[in-house]
Amino acid sequence: MEPWSREFAGRVDELVIDSQALTSNPLGDPHQRPIYVHTPPGYDTDPNRRYPSIYVIQGLTGQLDMWGNRKAFAPTVLELMDQTLAAPDATPAILVYVDCWTSLGGSQFLDSPGTGRYHTYLCDEVVPFVDERYRTLPDAGHRGIAGKSSGGYGAMVTPMLRPDLFGALATHAGDALFEVSYQPDIREAVRALRDEYEGSYDAFWADLRSRPGRPRKTDGALLNMYCMAACYSTDADGAVRLPFDTSTGRMLPEIWDRWLAWDPVRMAPERAAALQGLKAIWVDAGRSDDFYLDLGAEAFRLALADLGIEDNVHFELFDGTHANIEWRYPLAVSFLAQRLAP
Repeated sequence: MEPWSREFAGRVDELVIDSQALTSNPLGDPHQRPIYVHTPPGYDTDPNRRYPSIYVIQGLTGQLDMWGNRKAFAPTVLELMDQTLAAPDATPAILVYVDCWTSLGGSQFLDSPGTGRYHTYLCDEVVPFVDERYRTLPDAGHRGIAGKSSGGYGAMVTPMLRPDLFGALATHAGDALFEVSYQPDIREAVRALRDEYEGSYDAFWADLRSRPGRPRKTDGALLNMYCMAACYSTDADGAVRLPFDTSTGRMLPEIWDRWLAWDPVRMAPERAAALQGLKAIWVDAGRSDDFYLDLGAEAFRLALADLGIEDNVHFELFDGTHANIEWRYPLAVSFLAQRLAP
């Protein structure tokens, strides 16, 4: 492997969107957001050709420039995607890398009084921004969305909420089947709050922000539980409601039910028509996923099957965990591009 960056066959444009939807967001996070648009080889030499587009979104704590992070003996995600677009048998597509980071770690690509209007930002600002500036095929039948983990969650729910915009999805280990994937973190979070922060989430956030780059073992569970509550169960006045008692971990059913309403497995029957109208669905996860999202993937597949959606679904459990699965992204992007092409 070459140890540093190489020349791209396509082109990655780095742009900025001045978002009205994110202006004055409750966390005070930036409303000017970077965006990458990755055009395939030949885009500039054939000015009359239009292309399907695939929006690529990140997992919890992801921010846009992380797509360029390098690991030993491996290309970056941007390089992987460029190699995919340049393959001799590739179906050309425009890839759009979207930043929906928040200072709590993420947004789940939803509108929430706890984080901001990130669903509106993605659907009503990013999509028109790209369609106005690039030669996309500007309709749902030629537009897909893909992501991993929280990005995989966003890839599942966004087409359910906006079938007028997205006609295909790919989810890698997306958050689903919440009682399996989320609940185990509750006991870890409660114990850490008691032993390390005197029961205070404010103390946790102050401590976390005082030691950048120096994680503690319990950071993940604490961050995950609070950020998900900010996305799924924040009251209209901005009060973040946790679905458990912070001293015992006892579940609070009225709050937990608000989380479950956002579970893709439970959303599927309610959004059947949207899912049945999709041109392609890719669902995968590692068999040893650290958060048991392989079980969520299987539950989502079965929910699709119950709706009669099977012929256009690619489902796969592969040997792997939640980490180091970037090699799955090009496979799904190729699958979507082929089915979104005119």
